[in-house]
Amino acid sequence: MRSPLIVALDFPTLDQAVACAQLLDPKVVRVKVGKQLFTSEGPAVLSALHNLGFDVFLDLKFHDIPNTVAGAVSAAADLGVWMVNVHASGGRRMMEAAANSVAQRGNKTQLIAVTVLTSMDDADLADLGITETPAEQVLRLATLAQSSGMDGVVCSAQEATLLSRQFGRDFSLVTPGIRLPEDDASDQRRVVTPWDAIDGGATHLVMGRSITGASSPADVVDQIIARLA
Repeated sequence: MRSPLIVALDFPTLDQAVACAQLLDPKVVRVKVGKQLFTSEGPAVLSALHNLGFDVFLDLKFHDIPNTVAGAVSAAADLGVWMVNVHASGGRRMMEAAANSVAQRGNKTQLIAVTVLTSMDDADLADLGITETPAEQVLRLATLAQSSGMDGVVCSAQEATLLSRQFGRDFSLVTPGIRLPEDDASDQRRVVTPWDAIDGGATHLVMGRSITGASSPADVVDQIIARLA
């Protein structure tokens, strides 16, 4: 049975990403391809991961005028990705255009919207002229995303409980910033452990270095799943 884990393949080359993916079970985890890897290798990395049997979350966080974003997400859907994302701060017209574009493809690509990056806190929002707390801003953007046709949002697990109560379990809550207790938070600010995130209502957990940096990534996955169970 596939777990809620999405392993972030944050590597600079296709060979490194595939080497790590080959240590994982596509029946158990999904994988995420971000900006660095996709910019370096392009669609070839998606083909390689699909050939290994993985569902792929293409994490490019599109944010542009509606027509441009609609074209970008439809191209991603045509590449067969399981999930792709946009920035909710792009607004209703942008998200609606993206949702309509994916719907016209008739496939099962999930379209989700980024609310507030997990690297940001109150001070970062204040620098942008936003006086709300991260939780208040996340709820505002998630509400806009849901009403604009998104399948879910990217949020901190700290906000998952609030959003789960508001939108129910059919609205995907994809949570980065997931760390094991012994891990360094690095550049993340709003971090949570995997079990606390699931208890709080997260539907998917994005984890990178905690898994990919381990000597045996599969063993770490097994330990996390056992704890979640």
